[in-house]
Amino acid sequence: MNKTVAIVTDSTAYLPKEVCHKLDIYMVPLNVVFGDESYQEEVDISQDDFYVKMKIVEKLPTTSQPAIGQFVELFTKLKEDGYKEVITIHLSSKISGTYQSAVSAGEMVDGIDVYGFDSEISCSPQGYFVKEAAAMAQTGAHAKEILSRLDEIKLSQKAYFMVDDLNHLHRGGRLNGAQLIVGTFLKIKPILHFEKGSIVPFEKVRTEKKALARMLSLLEADVQQGGQFIATVIHGNQLSGAQQLAATIRERFDNVEVDISYFGPVIGTHLGAGSLGLGWYKKSN
Repeated sequence: MNKTVAIVTDSTAYLPKEVCHKLDIYMVPLNVVFGDESYQEEVDISQDDFYVKMKIVEKLPTTSQPAIGQFVELFTKLKEDGYKEVITIHLSSKISGTYQSAVSAGEMVDGIDVYGFDSEISCSPQGYFVKEAAAMAQTGAHAKEILSRLDEIKLSQKAYFMVDDLNHLHRGGRLNGAQLIVGTFLKIKPILHFEKGSIVPFEKVRTEKKALARMLSLLEADVQQGGQFIATVIHGNQLSGAQQLAATIRERFDNVEVDISYFGPVIGTHLGAGSLGLGWYKKSN
C-alpha cells in the first residue's frame, strides 16, 4: 500500500531507533548546550553520556529548539518522496517553541499539507501519539482520521513525574533557598504533571516510596474503570528503580501493558538525575 501521510516528531518523544525505522517515523532533534558545546540529543549525545556530564559540570546546561530550516528541509524532502500529508507531533508548546516552528515551516513548503499536533506533554507520553499515528498511516489512514484518534488518546492520557533532587531544581532557578532547605529537611519529593500543556506541581509527598505509591494509586483509579491500557515508566538515570516500578505494575494489573523509557538530555536538564515518571493511556476498543 502506498502511504500518503508522513509522521514527524522531535527527539523528546525518546522513541527507540528501531521503532522509528519500523514505523517510518521522522525525527527532528532538539539541542542541549554545555558551555560552548552544543549537542543534538538522540544524535550527538546519548542519555548515558549526558548524565555523566551532568555530574561533573558546575553550571547546568541549557536547551534549544530545532532551527525552522530543519523542518523546511525535511518537509520538502517528504514532498519529493511522494507524501501528500504530514502530521508533525511535538512536545508541549507551553514548554518549547518546537511545535510553532514546525507549523510555520509547514506553511513555507508548497505542495504538501502539514498538520501540527501539540501533544501538550513530552517524553514517552508524546511518543504514544507518534506511534499510534504512524501505525495508522501504515494502514493507509488519512491525516484527519489520524488526528481524530490522537484527540481521543489525549482524553485518557495522564503522566506524573517525581523529582528526586531538589538541589537540582534550586540550581535551575525553580526553587528558592527557603524551599530548598525545608524540602530537603522534610525529604519532600514533588510530584509534577502537565496541566493544559504546562508543567505544574501536583502534590508534595514525603519520601520516594510514598511518591511512587501515589502515582500507582492514580494509575489504579483509571485502570479499575475497565479497558486495556498502555503505560510507561520513565527514568532519569535510575533504571533499577524504573524496573522495580514496572514489575509492580505487571504484578498488580493484568490489563496494563508496561514498558520502560527515559528522560533524555533536554528533559533531563530540567528534571535532573534520579527522577521517575509514569504515563499511561487507554487503548482503543
